[in-house]
Amino acid sequence: MKNVDELLTAVLAGELGTPPAELTATSVFWIHHGTRLAGGDTTYLNQYVLVRLGGSFGGCAFEAGEIDPAICRDSSGITMDVLLREAPRPLRIAALDAYLAETRPHRDAGAAGDAEPVALPAGPPEVRARARDEAVAGLLDIRDGAKVALIGVVNPLVAAIRERGGVPLPCDFNLRTTQWGDPVTKDMDEVLERADAVVATGMTLSNGSFDTILTRCRDSELPLVVYAQTGSAVARAFLGHGVTALSAEPFPFSQFSAEPTALYRYRATSGS
Repeated sequence: MKNVDELLTAVLAGELGTPPAELTATSVFWIHHGTRLAGGDTTYLNQYVLVRLGGSFGGCAFEAGEIDPAICRDSSGITMDVLLREAPRPLRIAALDAYLAETRPHRDAGAAGDAEPVALPAGPPEVRARARDEAVAGLLDIRDGAKVALIGVVNPLVAAIRERGGVPLPCDFNLRTTQWGDPVTKDMDEVLERADAVVATGMTLSNGSFDTILTRCRDSELPLVVYAQTGSAVARAFLGHGVTALSAEPFPFSQFSAEPTALYRYRATSGS
């Protein structure tokens, strides 16, 4: 697959599993939350729309005002093909994520050895966020001083990249500076031009920039690590086809639980 539209077309045609017209979204729901980690001065405000399909969930973060909570009432119980064709982009991505996660659950990939399960410890948000971001940074194979485009800024991940000798190039639509005062640009092209490697959040699937990043990294042979709560099974479909490595965190995401949860690390060389 070259891009998300090609993946959607293949799913709708039944090429990757059960035809979506034969499947129903049991539940569509919405989470709006804010987080400020201890010691930080940034309040993260996030909205997610999620789709329950069988034994799996699909999720997608979106910008404030992009969709309305009424979508949960209107979309629950709808067949998956309708959501994949007609829903607003965030819900289409969540539905696609749910479909691909149900077709091949991350837990099954972990059990088969195609992914490395990483246990996030029980505890407060700071402990769990640090463990998550260290796991993501552990997917980076970089030389000392390498410039790492960080598209979608999370402060603990900035720190984790630095701890591995990398120089973060932060890019985000909603932040002006990192916790340490580093300027954050909105110009994705500028950081991609300078980068030796790229780390991108799954949120790029929601705002439509994922395909651009994927193409740039594929054409320039730049390593691309995706850290995904949004669309983790969607990003997995491009492993080895532009995506070098993936940290996939299925719902419930780390910030919504104080109990041990798992994320799954995939590498293109693992046969995933």
